[in-house]
Amino acid sequence: QVQLVESGGGLVQPGGSLRLSCATSGSIFSAATMGWYRQAREKQRELVATITPGGTMNYVDSVKGRFTISRDNAKNTVYLQMNTLKPEDTAVYYCSGRVLLSQYWGQGTQVTVSS
Repeated sequence: QVQLVESGGGLVQPGGSLRLSCATSGSIFSAATMGWYRQAREKQRELVATITPGGTMNYVDSVKGRFTISRDNAKNTVYLQMNTLKPEDTAVYYCSGRVLLSQYWGQGTQVTVSS
């Protein structure tokens, strides 16, 4: 059974930083494209960043230059370093792993950017 468990969310002031982690159990990690999504209140879930098994990264335009996705294949963990946070980054952040036609999700972690 595949499980994804996020951690690292919380309350931070504008301009601050947070690092999200997603630990993955099961056998998918090394073959999976891992990603972070977010869903703000009353908005649709949106893709934030992805990283392929080979390390190719992609970002939504609104976070380019501020967020960095990375993966540690030895620890089966993917990270999202978020810098220069803005109030509009406030959302529940979800970790996802995709292998072929299967996609797996974590339970989400709340990130609130507010003074």
